[in-house]
Formats: sequence, C-alpha cells, structure tokens
Amino acid sequence: MPRRAVDPNQSFPALEQEVLERWRERDVFRESLRRRQGAEPWVFYEGPPTANGRPGSHHVLARVFKDIFPRFKTMRGHLVERKGGWDCHGLPVEIAVERELGINRKEEIEAYGIAEFNARCRESVFTYLEDWNRLTERIGFWLDLDDAYRTLDPSYIESVWWALKQIAEKDLLYEGHKVVPYCPRCGTALSSHEVAQGYRDVVDPSVYVRFPVKADHGAARAGDELLVWTTTPWTLVSNAAVAVADDLRYVRATAPGFPAPMILAEALVERVLGTEGVTVLDAFPGRELEGAAYEPPFGFIPASAYGEKGHTVLLGDFVTADDGTGLVHTAIAFGEDDFRLGQQNGLAVVNPVRLDGTYDERIAGYEGVKVKDADRDLIADLEARGRVLRVQEYEHAYPHCWRCGTPLLYYAKPSWYIATSRLHDRLLAANETVTWHPEHIKHGRFGDWLAGNVDWALSRERYWGTPLP
Repeated sequence: MPRRAVDPNQSFPALEQEVLERWRERDVFRESLRRRQGAEPWVFYEGPPTANGRPGSHHVLARVFKDIFPRFKTMRGHLVERKGGWDCHGLPVEIAVERELGINRKEEIEAYGIAEFNARCRESVFTYLEDWNRLTERIGFWLDLDDAYRTLDPSYIESVWWALKQIAEKDLLYEGHKVVPYCPRCGTALSSHEVAQGYRDVVDPSVYVRFPVKADHGAARAGDELLVWTTTPWTLVSNAAVAVADDLRYVRATAPGFPAPMILAEALVERVLGTEGVTVLDAFPGRELEGAAYEPPFGFIPASAYGEKGHTVLLGDFVTADDGTGLVHTAIAFGEDDFRLGQQNGLAVVNPVRLDGTYDERIAGYEGVKVKDADRDLIADLEARGRVLRVQEYEHAYPHCWRCGTPLLYYAKPSWYIATSRLHDRLLAANETVTWHPEHIKHGRFGDWLAGNVDWALSRERYWGTPLP
C-alpha cells in the first residue's frame, strides 16, 4: 500500500468507516478463516446476548474483551471460527412481553394462554437484531453471525439435554427440597450467581423481641425472656425454634423497665442493654439452654406443627456473638441455616407463605398481604403485647431480583440441582491453572466465589425457556 500524507485534521470515525469498507470489500474475516483451514482449532462461542433489547455501551466493552483473544489466536496460526449466538430464552424476554401485554403475575400469563404467550416471546426475541448486527460491524468485532446458534432451536435444546444426561450419569443431578433465593413476582428460584447481580442497600426495621420461657429448664428459669434480634420481622409468624451456640457464654440479666431477666450472649450485654442499671444474675454456656420451651412471638402456628422440638432452644453451629443477641430466631422455611437446623432436629417445614409472596389463611388477619409489607404491622402487634425491647432501622445489603427488582425471599421449595459442591477441590485446582487479568480476581472475587460454591439450582418455574426433559 503506498504511503500517504498524515492528515492533521483526520476524522477518526471517518477513518474507521474506510477500514470497515475495505474489510467488507476484501471479505477479510472470511479470508482469515480460509487461510487457517486445516490449522489447529481454537474454539470460541460467544456468550450470547439477548436481541429483544437494544445494545448499550457495556456490550461494546464486553465485546472488546471477546475480540482480543480470538484475534490473537488467529494471528498465532489457529483456526478460530468465532461462533456467534443469540440468547432467545429466559425472563428478560418474558418480562418485556409481559410489559407489552400489561401482565404482572404468572397467573395472568396462564389466563392469557401459555402457548399464546410463548408465541409472543418467540416473535419478540429478534426485535433489535439489525441494531446488534450494525453494532457488531461498527466496533470491528469479527463474529460468524451467518450460522449463529440460537437457544430456541431444537438442536440447541437437545444439546442442553445431552449435557444434563452426562451430568446425571455422573450422579451429579438431583431434585432437592431446600431453601432457595426466590422471586415472588417472577415466581421462580434464582441461582447464587444471579443473586450476586442484584444486591441493593436498603433500610429495614429490625426488632429485639422477648420470648418468655415457659418452665425451668437447665440454666433458664420460668418467666425469663429469650432475647432475639431479627431483620426480617415477617418471618416471626412462623418461628419454629431459637438457636444458641454450644460454647458461647450467655447471661441472665435485668435492665431498667424490664423486670423479667433477659437471656443473651455475655459479649453483647453492653451493646444491647447498655450499662446503666443492668444487673447480671447468672452466666453459663449455651448448651445449658438446650431444650428450654418458650412462648413464640405469634400464636398462628402451634409448636406441635413442627414436631417434638417445636418452640424450644436448639444448638446451632452458625450462631455467633458478632451481632444481634447471640440467640437466633429460626424459621425453617426461610433460611438456609434454619432449614439445616430443622433437618438435624427433625422439625417439620411449615411454610405459610404462598408462591406469590403473600401469607396464606393460617396467618389470620394477614392473609393475602405481601410479607415484606407486613413488617411494621407485625412489630406494632408485638409492641402492643409488651414483647419488644426496642425497634431500630437497619441498613444492609439485601438481594433483589436482577431482572425485575423485587426483593427476594429465601424460601423452602423443591428444585433440581447440579451438585457442583462435590467438585469443590477440582474447581479450585483448575482456577490455579488460569492466568487472570487483573491478577487479584484469581484469589479475590472469582476465587472467593469458587471457595463458597454451593450446588447450582437449575430449574426455573417459568414458561419461555429450555424445558427440563
């Protein structure tokens, strides 16, 4: 190519258009593939975008990273076919169609007709295909879009089924009844990866509640009050047990205005009760509270519904004195630690919350109320009955649905899982073989995620997606 003078007033966008035109004229991308025929392949499948929404600047950034490595490997002599793809399934598509139809709940989808709804989803998935194609070319991202894979095609769905079959044959696929992060608006469980995308800082009411001890038992005396702190008052209606730590030291203490001795962790007395007028009557390890029966904060669900150990103190290995009171309110259906403690002690799972996130008929006076909306009314009820030490606002990070923004519930329900936790050591070892840029990701965000890996909740209770075989 002959040299040409450098234009001091060169328009870089115009220059880019010249480059793109030359690439089109010479079919440069296809030529790069033709010249590598027979070479060692380096496989690249694009993690597919969803074409029912317009591309944004964040897609440009992601595609720059996606372009660097295939281009580098091509220059190193590999055949890199750069397979494009389109993510055609999932809640982003469903939510967009719901908005078009004015639908807000799963029940409305069923009333509209699942087949009809899925047909609308199918029609919508390539709404902005041309926008995506223009962006792909304009940013110089070489990608085979002529033979792109599409997640709605039978061939792709069958490939997912094939993968599940391989996983099942390795005994890594199972159906379990566990507490999962659940979106009551979308009506489906989420994976831990999805949950990580939706944390928001919120202010919720937290409450210190007093649970009267019913009879002398171990270190507890009849009339003592177990002091429990929770940031989810809505779960108190289904309190099943109170958890304490085996070796943690607890005390019976009185405070001004509260004549009945309160039981809490010794290390938290000053933080919770203060110092003025507080009298410590006794100190003992948590194990001496095990089995003590108490009056629950609400009488909606009797102790017998949970079994022999309902509304008693249990030992939990997750209890600490880092915050709260050292006594943990346990609602079996609404927390992973709670659920595990219930399993260990033979407690029945009692879940008075419907799939739409509202209380059922067992919670009289609150039936049909969204649980998060009931917090302050429930606290007012407790205050009126003299069961509250104090209420305070609590700012914390709380998971929300990354698709629709609804606060998630941790909810006991059956789901299908891939037992990724059984591969824990192999996953960590594989991470050691990866060269990360930036380096801190290796043992930071990604490494921490691998170290805390839990089984992957696979199933979604929705309509427009790959059906489970």
